[in-house]
Amino acid sequence: MAEASGTLKRQVGIGGAVVLGLGSILGTGVFVSIGIAAGVTGPSVVLAVGVAALVAVCNGLSSAQLAANHPVAGGTYAYGYRYLTPELGFTAGWLFLAAKSASAATAALAVAGYGLVMLGQGVDRWVQTGIGLAVVVGLTAMVLGGLRRSNVLNTVLVAVTLGALGVFVGVALVRGGSPQNPSASVGFEMDFLAGGVPGLLEACALMFVAYTGYGRVATLGEEIAEPRKNIPRAVIATLVVTAVVYLAVAGAAVYALGALGLAVMTEAGSAPLESITRMLGGAFWGTVVGIGAITAMLGVILNLLLGLSRVLLAMGREGDVPSVFGSVNASGTTPMPAVMGVAVIIAGLVLIGDIKLTWSFSAFTVLLYYGLTNAAALKLSDDERFYPRWVSVAGLIGCVGLAWWVDWRVLIAGMVLIVVALGLRAGLRRERGGDDG
Repeated sequence: MAEASGTLKRQVGIGGAVVLGLGSILGTGVFVSIGIAAGVTGPSVVLAVGVAALVAVCNGLSSAQLAANHPVAGGTYAYGYRYLTPELGFTAGWLFLAAKSASAATAALAVAGYGLVMLGQGVDRWVQTGIGLAVVVGLTAMVLGGLRRSNVLNTVLVAVTLGALGVFVGVALVRGGSPQNPSASVGFEMDFLAGGVPGLLEACALMFVAYTGYGRVATLGEEIAEPRKNIPRAVIATLVVTAVVYLAVAGAAVYALGALGLAVMTEAGSAPLESITRMLGGAFWGTVVGIGAITAMLGVILNLLLGLSRVLLAMGREGDVPSVFGSVNASGTTPMPAVMGVAVIIAGLVLIGDIKLTWSFSAFTVLLYYGLTNAAALKLSDDERFYPRWVSVAGLIGCVGLAWWVDWRVLIAGMVLIVVALGLRAGLRRERGGDDG
């Protein structure tokens, strides 16, 4: 297997870029995080979905500007190096790898759990772990085959997921409001703003994570054809479609079962959307939604393998990790060492997947990551800028503001992680005698 340093080919058009974004977003966010957020804020989870979408739009526009002007692998890691400082660029890359590797591991365990439940099997921890590891290995092999092949699978997964979500919304709206349905009023015992303003802000932070798959378009910027035109269009299209889907699903779920019922189902570890559909529409439609959940999780893992490997590739090029991760194969289609490195990290984390804690950790680290994205976008020149500066200012304030409303234990763990990472980087630089030039 010949390896060679170099750049990746531009092989993805506007349609493929949108599919990449949707495949990254429509996963754990829509099938799990809405239920988690409902438990924090009550029926106002629908409002939290909308507020998170506005923050995500600001961040998406900042990301699009940066990726169009600096279309290389790595996303905010690369932008931080160019527009901010090497330390902040490294911090962004580290945050992204930590948060999204944990999310990918959780998604792999979720695929196994959903599958076992659909087969009527008990969820044995070791069986679930084994299936989760097999999923990671299988999708890694797909990614090693190149981005074009991965995008074909991605398109199929996105189509199935959207179809399943359409089934859920239809069943929930048609059957959920029936007076004969004993579950119809379960969750309306909760006040609209059950957690007060702090609960709403925490829910906004948790829901923000559910939108951040559009960043995959930026991290794959080196492979997008006509990046200055296609990247902004793909990011905006992805966010619009996602916001519509999330608002429809959140509204239908609260209407059908209520915020309390939705939260209880999610907290218990069940598949909430599948369970609601099965309860209201029968086993067949419940199975359809369950299959959509599995395809969504597979899409998340696939796209995280793609995006994370490109960040690790960029870090290898800069010397922030061993240089072997900075190489691509001879045909220039795949950063094979980076893909395998990310797969090993995800496989290790499969052993400790805790969806609620992982989601909170992802919220904090991703908000800081996109805070750095907006800070970098503020450094763009007038010629490079597509949108007004206030868009990036609003995104920066939104990210930093929401980050401090997650669980305090996550705040402490996240800050410790950053300090440790910067210390390790400094040691690696000293050992190599390098600088940040």
